[in-house]
Amino acid sequence: IKNLKGADIFYIADTLYAPYGDKNKDEIFSRSEKIANYLLKNYEIDALVIACNTATSVAIKHLREVFPSLIIIGTEPGIKPAINNTKTKNIGILATASTLKGELTTKSEVKLYEQACIGLVEQIENGEINSLKTYAMLENWLKPMLHNKVDTIVLGCTHYPLVKKTILDIVGEDVLLIDTGDAIAKRVVTLSQDLQNNNKDELNIEILYTGKINSDMVKIILGKNKFEMRKCEL
Repeated sequence: IKNLKGADIFYIADTLYAPYGDKNKDEIFSRSEKIANYLLKNYEIDALVIACNTATSVAIKHLREVFPSLIIIGTEPGIKPAINNTKTKNIGILATASTLKGELTTKSEVKLYEQACIGLVEQIENGEINSLKTYAMLENWLKPMLHNKVDTIVLGCTHYPLVKKTILDIVGEDVLLIDTGDAIAKRVVTLSQDLQNNNKDELNIEILYTGKINSDMVKIILGKNKFEMRKCEL
């Protein structure tokens, strides 16, 4: 929203099958391919952003093979910027179990403290951003990282920036949180400059969902931006 001008954005919240973090490889392949086909058939999209760390780590290579002419941009955990910013050489990674099974290891001298945040996506989806239960879950995962002198934490799931304030309340402002959202948006702009209609500044945003969705959360995320919402059978 901040970086694109005059684009049509079609977002599918696959709420019927979420979260992907506890799904096996075949299930993630199937859903990712089906969603990409749906967007191509119904909206003739020029670029696809895989707005999920788990789907990226599991399925991006497969999708690029199936759709070779489509611009496909993934969401990778920000390991490299974390390595560039850490002073203690101790980095924490909050992610889903499936994402942590991917290639997160590094030959650098840094130490990675990985934490699978089971149940956090569901808390966020339910709007429980500031609840005591969410705070307790995060505190349980983050305190051991602080004990190990972690000074940089990678938010390895696209949901997690929504609880950024709660995380900072626990770890303190001196700990750097790495969120790759801005980098991904700039990459979209770079790869799709020729596709943009710069004669208008307004974005056309359509939110589709496959199961139940928390409409209040959608309004919070999109703010004053106009959008349409509808359920799709997928």
